[in-house]
Amino acid sequence: MRRSSLFAAIALLSCTTAAPVMAEGQADVPPSAAVAAAAKVQPEALAALDRMAKYLRSLKSFGLRADTTLDLVTEDDQKLQFPGTIDYKVRVPNGLRIDMKTDRKERQLFYDGKTLTVYGPKNKLYAQTDAPPTIAKLLAVAEDKYGIELPLADLFLWGTDKAPVSALKSAVFVGPARIDGSVTDQYAFRQDGVDWQLWIEAGDKPLPRRLVITTTDDPTQPQFASTLTWNTNAAVRDADFAFTPPKDAGRIKLVEVDVVAVEDAK
Repeated sequence: MRRSSLFAAIALLSCTTAAPVMAEGQADVPPSAAVAAAAKVQPEALAALDRMAKYLRSLKSFGLRADTTLDLVTEDDQKLQFPGTIDYKVRVPNGLRIDMKTDRKERQLFYDGKTLTVYGPKNKLYAQTDAPPTIAKLLAVAEDKYGIELPLADLFLWGTDKAPVSALKSAVFVGPARIDGSVTDQYAFRQDGVDWQLWIEAGDKPLPRRLVITTTDDPTQPQFASTLTWNTNAAVRDADFAFTPPKDAGRIKLVEVDVVAVEDAK
């Protein structure tokens, strides 16, 4: 889990509750007590993360909807929560489309292996730039060069050297739970500045079904939460990833972050 995932959602965007599932004969132990009594880093928690990551890396195409809530904190420390949705269409290694909506913002992102386009349907403005040939390289270029951190980018990074488990300070199994009727296993992880929880579907398709990120080095501890609905048999077409600007759309420049930093310093 990269810490930037939370801030990616904030930058680009501006739940379903997990109901505990008790196995027959299982003691009714509060989850918090179970976690407190657990070892700091449990091998089974790391193994579950690895199994999920390998399954994600095996997917060649998929559709995904994320129902999200995002905490924003006012200057007087009042916490506000904003709901939204993120729809993904993915074709590995070079097709990506993201549609993001809240009550206040809409953003679309298109990537076809050659060009990255960011479009605002409400203001009908878009920006384009040449892009590297794979999604993995796109993530790095978008963030490092343009300051664009894709929401839920960890879906593409788990199981790679970009998301090392060595960063984890704690990794524990919390217990079974249901997400939208599916049986999952809930895990809690901790690293510098961030606590995050992950609900992984049980069975032979260990998909992440819910993610909660808490920023712990902010005294207000804002959270980003997302419930994930997967379609691993989604049909994708080349047209899904290509952007054709509407006739009344205007093009703007995608500014590099070092240029922004220089302007801010003036």
